[in-house]
Amino acid sequence: MRARTCSAPLLLLLLSACATMDPSPGEMGDPSPQSPRFANLQRAAQYPWTDDGKCVVREASNEWPILAGRCFHALDRDRVRLRDVTKRCAVAYADAAAPAVVALCVFAAPELVVGAVIVIGAVVVAAAIQEGIDAYQRNASRERAKPKAQTQPAQEPLADRTPKPKGSSTGDIFPPPPETTPRRPSCEPIPVRHAGEDVPHNECADKFPPNRYPGMDVFVGGERFDALQVGVRVLWEIKTHRFDTYPDFIQEREIEKEVEQLTKELAASRACGYDFVVGVSTQAHRLALIARIPTLHVVVTGCTR
Repeated sequence: MRARTCSAPLLLLLLSACATMDPSPGEMGDPSPQSPRFANLQRAAQYPWTDDGKCVVREASNEWPILAGRCFHALDRDRVRLRDVTKRCAVAYADAAAPAVVALCVFAAPELVVGAVIVIGAVVVAAAIQEGIDAYQRNASRERAKPKAQTQPAQEPLADRTPKPKGSSTGDIFPPPPETTPRRPSCEPIPVRHAGEDVPHNECADKFPPNRYPGMDVFVGGERFDALQVGVRVLWEIKTHRFDTYPDFIQEREIEKEVEQLTKELAASRACGYDFVVGVSTQAHRLALIARIPTLHVVVTGCTR
């Protein structure tokens, strides 16, 4: 029987050390523009949980080391391998005999170190975590849709209403420059349920590449893809409509729309180190896309509707 718990004083010491442990160069990912709660939900979505993610959702507003410590008991340890690749946990807890202590230290590390956490088999995002992610995205959309409140400028005293000369040292003549370095979305693949109810399309996405996460799309680099291929770093976009049966006018409009979408997905996949393939049902559709984007990798799946 594997150990799942440790004493309260040791757990507090462990979480304190994990929270203050300095990452090695190159281990830190790009800063996330989302809230810490949303970042925690995204990270937790990669792992299997025995309680359907309820503990994660409850603790998601805490820092990751605290969440990891409180929810470690709910992690499906039969499907996760925790490896101390940096050897910092082994050094920090050289006197600890229980392997669970080092395993918790690895899992609670603030940064996500490549190769430290290995999940066995495909992971379907826990229902409670998926609901939390969906709720955050809905709230964020509503906030973006709200009109900006317009405030009246404060009235200056009469004595101060004389125009100030250009270059004067008094007054804010020039506004601060905007942020010039946009933050990149995460390149970690996050499985989410297929967006639509198009059964033939979803079956093609699951079976043809084949999909590493059957029944799921995947978010990578801020874009949504139909599949992540099993065993390789290849993202897929699947098109199953009968393009060659459309009138010329409709074909042109369809290609314009797809080129805009595929250009974004191609850029996101390359930026994150993935190959990108488009699967279409007909040769006519393939040739039309290649004519517009010659570097695009397009294959004929033969999937029917």
